[in-house]
Amino acid sequence: MTFLYSLNSSTIKTTPILRKIEVAAAAGYAGIELWHDDIDAHVEAGGTVADVRKCVDDHGLKVPTTIHIHSWFQPAGDEHTAAMDAAKRKLEQAAAVGAPFAVCGPPHGIADRELGKQHYRELLELGSQFGVRPAFEYLGFVEDLKTIDDAIEIMNGCAHPAACIVLDPFHCYVGGGGIESITKLTAEQIAVSHFNDAPADPPPHTQRDPDRVMPGDGAIDLTRYCELLRQIKYSGFLSLELFRPGLWELDPLEVAKQGLDKMRSAAEA
Repeated sequence: MTFLYSLNSSTIKTTPILRKIEVAAAAGYAGIELWHDDIDAHVEAGGTVADVRKCVDDHGLKVPTTIHIHSWFQPAGDEHTAAMDAAKRKLEQAAAVGAPFAVCGPPHGIADRELGKQHYRELLELGSQFGVRPAFEYLGFVEDLKTIDDAIEIMNGCAHPAACIVLDPFHCYVGGGGIESITKLTAEQIAVSHFNDAPADPPPHTQRDPDRVMPGDGAIDLTRYCELLRQIKYSGFLSLELFRPGLWELDPLEVAKQGLDKMRSAAEA
């Protein structure tokens, strides 16, 4: 079973959004994950969301997800209303660029899980208005919701058929939950799998986004990770997501090409 390959545009973060799309296509990716901040910057500079969609379509790419919706999980009252208004705008934007999923992250502190489940259901209902499924993402370096099992609890607890999650080997590694719980999921419950690696040093629990390395250059057993994805018949996107400032100083096309080669080597070993 083969995967589709996507470039998460954070990997070439400082490149303008239309050039990012061109780079992803030229490097041979089938998709590109777009960040709402980049779309907003393009609009603020005088462009339009329609420009972004046209560029994606002209280059024959898919947009697996847009990233990211935040601050929705547990605020109440006016803060919750404002967060949902912001989420609605991003979900509408996701639909406009052709993304079937939008990534929504957890709080960084202790989570009110029961309230979060309710709010995730509300977010899913909001997404259904635009044909976009908000996908819950665990983060290995936050205080609470840092493992696949944590994400499964939120997904199942919201009791909504469109609930789904984002997988990420880096977050599995630094969050301490490991990768074996992939087998508790169905392929339909996975919006996208980010793809990356992590160094053996410093200790996993101290690592943060800039510590990520290219697939195959670190300590994560990506062969086993991909075996587990195949076991549940996942054949969607693996998306190269790195946040290494050093890479942003290099030729984005060369970075993208190297990343795709390393993804294929790791995933198809």
